[in-house]
Amino acid sequence: MIELKYITKSYNMGGEVIYALKNINLKIKEREFVAIMGPSGSGKSTLLNIIGCLDRPDHGEIYIDGIKIKDLNDDELTGIRRDKIGFVFQQFNLIPLLNALENVEIPLIFKYRNTLSERERRNRAIECLRMAELNEKFANHYPNQLSGGQQQRVSIARALANNPPILLCDEPTGSLDSKTGKRILELLKKLNNNGKTVVIVTHDPSVAEYAHRVIHLRDGVISSISSIDKKV
Repeated sequence: MIELKYITKSYNMGGEVIYALKNINLKIKEREFVAIMGPSGSGKSTLLNIIGCLDRPDHGEIYIDGIKIKDLNDDELTGIRRDKIGFVFQQFNLIPLLNALENVEIPLIFKYRNTLSERERRNRAIECLRMAELNEKFANHYPNQLSGGQQQRVSIARALANNPPILLCDEPTGSLDSKTGKRILELLKKLNNNGKTVVIVTHDPSVAEYAHRVIHLRDGVISSISSIDKKV
């Protein structure tokens, strides 16, 4: 599903070259749940951005669902992000002037503006809210009327809108209390059991209870890979 070969990424900071990633090799299988962990500055978010086609590496090859990313132009990359990947962020990134249903509809409008009716988009958005275990009575609520956990469920519903095979989650429980965070992780695991490939960046060791593998990064390299035998 996801394959990285010799991925290197650097940044120029004040005339000094800083390597965020160094020769990363990694394969993530279809329907796998992988957690990426490491201290601040280890390269976790950079790695997730590269997997999500939000950034390009200096060197190396990336394959998403068998597609060689290096060969794609910007429009084709946009198509990969739209069709293959759903993004879930720590700060939810909901549009405050839109209600929950309208936030979930946004990806559908971009992809199906000319092929789905407004009613069909609405029905799909409601279906995604249900998949994210959010009662449709919250559909007309605005972000500031929702709890943090509810906002994150709307964010997950939005990520599911175009039915992508991959969910990339950047610290999805980082802004939540432990009880709510556990419920979000249980939801992500349920989505994984239903066929989604889930990759999650986190500082929380308890995520290992939900993952098949934990990738440990340090100073831009993979320091270790731990398999969770009871989940495999």
